[in-house]
Amino acid sequence: MPPAPPPPSSSPVPNSGRAVPSRLWRDADFRRLWAGQTASQLGEHTTLVVLPLLAVLTLDTGAGQLGVLRAVGQAPILLLSLLAGAWVDRWRARTVMVLTDAARAVALGAAAVAGLLGLLGLPMLFVVAFTVGALSVLFDVAYQASLVRMVRRDQLVRGNSALEGSRSAAQIGGPALGGALVSLLSAPAATASGALFFAVSFVSLRRIRRRETLPERDGSVAGRSPRVGHRIHEGFHFVAGNPWLRTVCLASAAFQFSFAATMTVYLLFLPRELHLTGATVGFALAATGPGALLGSVLAARLPGRFGHGMVLVTAALLGNGALLCVPALHGSSATTVLVLIAVNFVFGAFSQLVNVTVMSVRQAVTPDRMQGRAAATITFVGMGLTPLGSLLGGFLAQEWGLRTGLLAAAAGMMLSPAVMAASPLARLGRRLPL
Repeated sequence: MPPAPPPPSSSPVPNSGRAVPSRLWRDADFRRLWAGQTASQLGEHTTLVVLPLLAVLTLDTGAGQLGVLRAVGQAPILLLSLLAGAWVDRWRARTVMVLTDAARAVALGAAAVAGLLGLLGLPMLFVVAFTVGALSVLFDVAYQASLVRMVRRDQLVRGNSALEGSRSAAQIGGPALGGALVSLLSAPAATASGALFFAVSFVSLRRIRRRETLPERDGSVAGRSPRVGHRIHEGFHFVAGNPWLRTVCLASAAFQFSFAATMTVYLLFLPRELHLTGATVGFALAATGPGALLGSVLAARLPGRFGHGMVLVTAALLGNGALLCVPALHGSSATTVLVLIAVNFVFGAFSQLVNVTVMSVRQAVTPDRMQGRAAATITFVGMGLTPLGSLLGGFLAQEWGLRTGLLAAAAGMMLSPAVMAASPLARLGRRLPL
């Protein structure tokens, strides 16, 4: 049975009034968006590694406590995603991104000061992780909506490829820098690095000159906009009614739940089972970045050649399957580190290929007025279970042991390509429905 036709969406909009040049990189505002997003993602990925490694290596945190720390940082995805989507569809995305960057810089700066005063302990890490996580939810929804408001529909794949390529740069530098700072410098210096990157992003995004046109607010009566609950319901109804977006939600939920469990055990397995230093852990994780850079490049070519559905299923199968090799590793030899680098590179490449392709599909079938809510709904359903996944990872590591727990968590990630393969998403062809 062929997939249902897409819902009505905005046209490629030649007359929308958006002054977008034929080549994205000639647009100074797009370059500022790209630079700001790169710095913000670098700050986020540095922080994601710094906080758990600080807890494990400096505060001697146990498996259960690490699971709780990661769950606290991920809880805002469940609590705030839907509200973030409703808000972003009413606000200018640039304003949201600028404010969240400033607030994240302040939060991490405060943590650095607390470290200098000797007050940086696990409770403080909980507060910082939750605050940064909440602000990151708002930023991520806003930057996805900002691209659609800035470029034409026929430029979405290239625009997403460029922005996701910047995420690759963050994945290259963030884990390596975070691991090195935790190992070589003080805790305040490691924490302050994230604040610095968010400050750079703040400056870059503030320089965007194009006045953003908000999408038309539908459903208003007598000049009043519909309530937040009504807008959230509209986003849920739209995503649930679209067979492709519905599958994206289910596959993403399966992946993110298992991936959260995997990473909790993974961050314990590398230093405690393989006896790797913090710097080596960061270096191995950083290999995800070059892989993701390759994945971004492939995403601009492979879907148009082999079909979006085939690329999604195959890439998810190969990328997720690569992590099944990690539990077989022993010791801290050079061979072990090289295999870890290779595994992370493969995982990064195919995961990024999936991410860019999925984002392009979602943006293509979604009207402008629904972009924020569609992104937030998918984030809520897809990533809302990550706190529970992190808790499960801590439980598996504690009760089953690091090696068996990592194998079980990584095996769960194979549910994602299975869900996509059995859905209409797998039958998407070379051209996106516009």
